[in-house]
Amino acid sequence: MTEQLEVKELDQVVVRFSGDSGDGMQLAGNIFSTVSATVGNGISTFPDYPADIRAPQGSLTGVSGFQVHIGAGRVYTPGDQCDVLVAMNAAALKTQLRYAKPQATIIIDTDSFGPKDLEKAQFKTADYLGEMGIDADRVVSCPMTQMVKDCLKDSGMDNKAMLKCRNMFALGLVCWLFNRDLELVNNFLREKFAKKPAIAEANIRVIQAGYDYGHNTHASVPATYRVESKTKVPGRYMDITGNKATSYGLIAAAERAGLRLFLGSYPITPATDILHELSKHKSCGVITVQCEDEISGAASAVGASFAGALAATSTSGPGICLKSEAMNLAVIDELPLVVIDVQRGGPSTGLPTKSEQTDLLQVLYGRNGESPMPVIAATSPTDCFYAAYDAAKMALEHLTPVVLLTDAFVANGSGAFKLPTSMDELPEIHPHYATPEMKGHYTPYFRDEETKVRYWAIPGQEGYTHILGGLEKDGRTGAISTDPENHDEMCRLRAEKVARIPVPDLVVEGDKDRADLLIVGFGSTYGHLYSAMQELRKQGHRVALAQFRYINPLPKNTARVLRKYKNVVVAEQNLGQLAAYLRSKVDEFVPYQFNQVKGQPFVVSELVEAFEEILEPRRTHIAEVNLTMGE
Repeated sequence: MTEQLEVKELDQVVVRFSGDSGDGMQLAGNIFSTVSATVGNGISTFPDYPADIRAPQGSLTGVSGFQVHIGAGRVYTPGDQCDVLVAMNAAALKTQLRYAKPQATIIIDTDSFGPKDLEKAQFKTADYLGEMGIDADRVVSCPMTQMVKDCLKDSGMDNKAMLKCRNMFALGLVCWLFNRDLELVNNFLREKFAKKPAIAEANIRVIQAGYDYGHNTHASVPATYRVESKTKVPGRYMDITGNKATSYGLIAAAERAGLRLFLGSYPITPATDILHELSKHKSCGVITVQCEDEISGAASAVGASFAGALAATSTSGPGICLKSEAMNLAVIDELPLVVIDVQRGGPSTGLPTKSEQTDLLQVLYGRNGESPMPVIAATSPTDCFYAAYDAAKMALEHLTPVVLLTDAFVANGSGAFKLPTSMDELPEIHPHYATPEMKGHYTPYFRDEETKVRYWAIPGQEGYTHILGGLEKDGRTGAISTDPENHDEMCRLRAEKVARIPVPDLVVEGDKDRADLLIVGFGSTYGHLYSAMQELRKQGHRVALAQFRYINPLPKNTARVLRKYKNVVVAEQNLGQLAAYLRSKVDEFVPYQFNQVKGQPFVVSELVEAFEEILEPRRTHIAEVNLTMGE
């Protein structure tokens, strides 16, 4: 009889799967996070993969990682460093060890640490553990490749197909280590490979083999672990990525507004999954068009909006550059349009699979002429659903293009999403249609006196004939006009319309009434900044956080909040774009700035260390490297 290991209760744990791009690390990590969300754990994930389509096998540049943070309560970040590192080959160990805690358990496939593997990973000796300073006692060494072959030897699969199952052996071992119910994993695989049941059953066999290996050998660990949810809110949950949540938010908005959803798009990393996801939902009335380029993607969406659809176009930073002319057409025509910008590293092609917040000024100002446009920034993968819904509601009710900013971190990362029980939980959407009383004397720029929003007439309606286009129109007749006074008035009306859009007040969390430091950020950095604030409060500091979700127009209490605190630091993944924007909007606002452009999420410990420098100045080198004062 196998002796039972002690089962220890944990509040949270971070696991990082790593291997070649073809080793299935994203799938293994996704399954583990899905199972964790199913049992009620809080989760946050971070897929970290190279831009190479398929780098040479075993090379340092081809390593793909997937980090999963699970917790008994809500989880805000994927974690700074992992407690368990799965390294499927020598290159993965070489490149990913820096993401592991000093005491982390490391799981390796010893069959992928041969002489050629070590050479490709640029190890100098055969003692790879000693060379990297790794204590062998914390390494679970397992001949995964051979064990997978033994497990599947009678399956009829060829050698290449069998090797694709190695990731499932590692997943089985991790499931054993954290006492996960394999039935949940098996159900996931049977659903994913519903059309290939033999593949599903082969993977299930391998997962069981990995689980049994840990159970029978105890895998050189002192205990197994369990992360039990402390508070369970009843409802249906799913592990959802930001891109999928964005897609669902658009579908929900179209349904609530009673409109067809149209997406005109061109594939671009990391936004392509939105096109892929929406293309699956024709049964919901969704129309998707994969266009020949970014320009036509945006232009087709403008046309769909003119025709009466909820229109959207999705892209990343390089595509925003190309879409700017069509976006401007939507501005002057005052048509509803949702422009989704999944930000990535730039400039130019930059870092296609990495994350930044460097498009902020581009979406605010990157068009010719006076072209005001609302901007919303999603704060988490699950918030992408609500941010997309809000963007669509704002576009339809105020007849304007709206930019939704996400980025590679929240778009590819995932969280546990509680599904709305009914559409009635979501706010009503009332498109600003022309009224029956306007029939026969409608002009396209006749406006609501209070909101300055024009009335939307759908082509083909008798008595509402009109023309829109890129040339300036007379505000009263709708005819083409070059009159200087009319142009000045129309520019001001378009700006005033956007400025009058009501948005919620800026929320301050933490020590909001007595903080010595206010941390300010926008969008996807919320989890990291919130975690840094909480860590500083544990240390006895008085700290607050204000995270901008609505950037244009700004919340009406913005100036009052920013002026309330003696010390304010604006932290963002660019070189100071939000700080510059806020300085232009709030008189005499001079914040500290924390700026990084690394293509990686913030590290909470680095944030804490830098913010301590403001609260207790003593480490001048930190201030010199990371902190600046606005000028």
